[in-house]
Amino acid sequence: MDPLVTTEWLAAELGARDLRIADATLLDPALGRDAHADFDAGHIPGAVFLDLAELRDTDSALPNMLPPIAKVASRLGRLGLGDGTRIILYDDSPWRSAARAWWLIRNHQIGDVAILDGGLAKWRAEGRPLETGAATPRSRHATPRFAPTHLRTLHQMRANLESGAEQVIDARSPGRFTGAEADPHGAAPGHIPGSRSLHYPRLFNPDGTYKRGEALAAEFAGIDLDRPIVTTCGSGVTAATLAFALHLMGRDAALYDGSWSEWGGRADTPKALGDAA
Repeated sequence: MDPLVTTEWLAAELGARDLRIADATLLDPALGRDAHADFDAGHIPGAVFLDLAELRDTDSALPNMLPPIAKVASRLGRLGLGDGTRIILYDDSPWRSAARAWWLIRNHQIGDVAILDGGLAKWRAEGRPLETGAATPRSRHATPRFAPTHLRTLHQMRANLESGAEQVIDARSPGRFTGAEADPHGAAPGHIPGSRSLHYPRLFNPDGTYKRGEALAAEFAGIDLDRPIVTTCGSGVTAATLAFALHLMGRDAALYDGSWSEWGGRADTPKALGDAA
């Protein structure tokens, strides 16, 4: 299965026995929307609601750290997102949060996982059917086998300052990267020294689909795609969008899970201001 599927493909596959669909919309309460209520008001037929706001380490002071592996198994299995399934993820979030769910599921090696190109907005715009009400999933066993290759910790990011072995790409807005805008969560302004800025909306076409081919590669101009890459952002969500875009180009990237919420929130980490060097 291609990691990015079209609405036409999904419409033709609806009802397949091994197919699972999950709405991975993550929203900030400040937007005045409730992701679970939005799901109940209208979702792709057969979809379940994958609550990323809960599928995290709720014991951590940081907003979106990876949950314990037992929690991954129980939450995904309860939703029917388990072994031997094809899992299609979509969202209706300004942060393109389906990519965070893709990163989490793929790196726990559960099922065959893909993202719906254009998400719920494109599905709706094409007049395709919607269901309302709560989902009633049939549980399925999920056997997570986490691959730490694609995760970076604070310790590893500190070490990379010295070695420069991995290129660091930041998905936040240019203003937050340079420090011209205040951090919305109260962290210090600026960015990790040596990192590069690539605001995640640049990866998308006007209709919300991912850019592909030369158009996508052009957004990574100045990045050596043959060298190791780590993605970061504010809290580990839009960093996954960069990682997914790199995956579309046949490149693997690691993700710094703590991102700026951790790095910018500490007094003992160096911060750089202004544009990338």
